[in-house]
Amino acid sequence: MRIVFMGTPDFAVPSLNALLANGYDVVGVVCQPDRPKGRGHKLAACPVKEAAVAAGIPVFQPERIKRPENVEVLREMKPDLCVTAAFGQLLSQEILDIPPMGTVNVHSSLLPKHRGSAPVNWSIIMGDTVTGVTTMFTDKGMDTGDILLKEETPIGERETAGELTDRLAEMGAKLLIKTLRAMEDGTLTRTPQNPDEATVEPKMDKELGRIDWTKGAHEIDCLVRGVTPWPGAYTTNGEQTIKVFEVAARAGKPSGTPGEIACADAKGGLVVSCGDCDMELIQIQMPGAKRMNAKDYLRGHAMETGVCLGKV
Repeated sequence: MRIVFMGTPDFAVPSLNALLANGYDVVGVVCQPDRPKGRGHKLAACPVKEAAVAAGIPVFQPERIKRPENVEVLREMKPDLCVTAAFGQLLSQEILDIPPMGTVNVHSSLLPKHRGSAPVNWSIIMGDTVTGVTTMFTDKGMDTGDILLKEETPIGERETAGELTDRLAEMGAKLLIKTLRAMEDGTLTRTPQNPDEATVEPKMDKELGRIDWTKGAHEIDCLVRGVTPWPGAYTTNGEQTIKVFEVAARAGKPSGTPGEIACADAKGGLVVSCGDCDMELIQIQMPGAKRMNAKDYLRGHAMETGVCLGKV
């Protein structure tokens, strides 16, 4: 079985490695082009490209896979099957028609819930307690193809999107191999998705991470965990932007108006009122400083109480 693998970020690497470890013939890898990264904005390879190069697999990096010349490159690879995992581009019907066995996608949610490009983030932001991975046959829609296999897992109470993504990546790799084995022995079934149960969330952007202190503690906590490590949660203190990585609710009613700093010292921590209680900001990053425990920051820096954070 000749397989072309399509993927880009860290989430996709375990699936590629699982194919290789289980003896599948990966004849080519397709991923996004190198992008500027870091303070120097130097071009850097994506994680999948790095894994493919290390394994000696030819890599193809089209800006737009749907262009005729790029479709022809894929056709020349003569794949029996394509496998995708967080590739980052929609495939045209012309591309889907190339592999005679179809295209299998590894998706990091329990479809049809959380279709789209950021299912892990949105599962946490929206307060889900259970998520998982799904393998599906890809069609022209956004994660609309027939479901093959699913596996569930609980979301940890303090788990961030980054931590959950790492777990789901490993789960997805194992489910992919299970899917291909079932395909090979003729036991694989496909189940059409119920569109009435589908949810589709937008792409992530930096503005999404702005904390609205009028919200309740649970909603704010879910937001902070759901946007960590990217795009990141934040609030403002005047012209200062404070990045927020971890929060915890305090029992009782709020001490002040939403966003008001109720406590700011090394002993009591940095405590801010929200819609239904007070919240402690545990891990923060101030402008020009490194990420640190808020109590440690307050040992050497004063912060005024009574000030309201998040005012524009």
